[in-house]
Amino acid sequence: MPGELTVAHVDMDAFYVSVELRRRSELRGRPVIVAGSGPRAVVTTASYEARRYGVGSAMPASRARRLCPQAVVLAPDFTAYREASREVMGIVRAHVQQVEVVGLDEAYLDLAELFSPRAAMRRLVREIEAATRLRCSVGIGPNKLVAKVASDAEKPAGFVVLTREQACARFADAPPGLVPGIGPKTAARLAELGLDTLGAVAAAPERDLTARFGANLGVELRRRARFEHDGVVGAPRKVVSESRERTFDYDVQDPALMREALSVMADELCASLNRRERRGRTIGIKVRLDDFTTATRARTIEQPTNDVAQVTAVALALLRDYAPARPVRLLGVRVAGLESGASPVAIPASANTGRRGPLDQLSLQL
Repeated sequence: MPGELTVAHVDMDAFYVSVELRRRSELRGRPVIVAGSGPRAVVTTASYEARRYGVGSAMPASRARRLCPQAVVLAPDFTAYREASREVMGIVRAHVQQVEVVGLDEAYLDLAELFSPRAAMRRLVREIEAATRLRCSVGIGPNKLVAKVASDAEKPAGFVVLTREQACARFADAPPGLVPGIGPKTAARLAELGLDTLGAVAAAPERDLTARFGANLGVELRRRARFEHDGVVGAPRKVVSESRERTFDYDVQDPALMREALSVMADELCASLNRRERRGRTIGIKVRLDDFTTATRARTIEQPTNDVAQVTAVALALLRDYAPARPVRLLGVRVAGLESGASPVAIPASANTGRRGPLDQLSLQL
């Protein structure tokens, strides 16, 4: 089996809470929730003590407080979390040459050049905890997909090693959503076909899946259910879009407030695009109404841009054309089709705000 142990996934346990407990040791063993304070704040993460009460990430903070009223709620401190992440990833890179960091608290490691991958990873886990007082879970397997699912299997402080065949057997009765890339909507469509476990999806005839999901997705769903994956650790991922969005504390009806919020987000987005020297031709907005109906509109312009005046003008025009019929819960702005390079000849901000391109669209998700 040594030849198959080529990928590890390191995932820090309850990372944000664990960082907080380093400086608040008196809270150890108590239910702790990291969340904002606004009426629509969500849980960033929760300690395992809080999770026993049903508290989970992305849950509305108000519901988390009802589920676990005795919990200590802390405001997130992303400066501290980024610094802790730099500590951890520095140690990881000192042990393994090829590392793909995919978030503040997780990374894939290429183990192909290591003589004894399991022993090397156990040493890494011990060093991370000794140096940072933070614990992690590790999954090891023949590819990124097996490693990722394995690292989640026995949290906290898990250490799971699986071949592809072992992963298929161990998770055969698990719901399809266990595997990254199979979201709730896809899982619901699979359930309509009677495929409510990974084993059932893996055994389904390919023609049935492609008939329902199309050639590409149908084949990919079966591959993922069989834990087949070709992704290379450290392979560059093409960034095709960047966005900013905001959930309002209270539903907004005033068009002036919507325009102001959209303009601020466009300014933040363009500042980021300029720092990275990225430009795009497709400018879009996202609007979520108070009944959770979500609409997106997009317009393609002639040349790529990161000019704040142009992006703002197009975004505001899209908002004006959509004219939300109900109060707005969330607004967002996006630039897609990104590319890097020298700035093209400038186009006046008003040049494209009245012309609809081929990607101008409205999609509703009810």
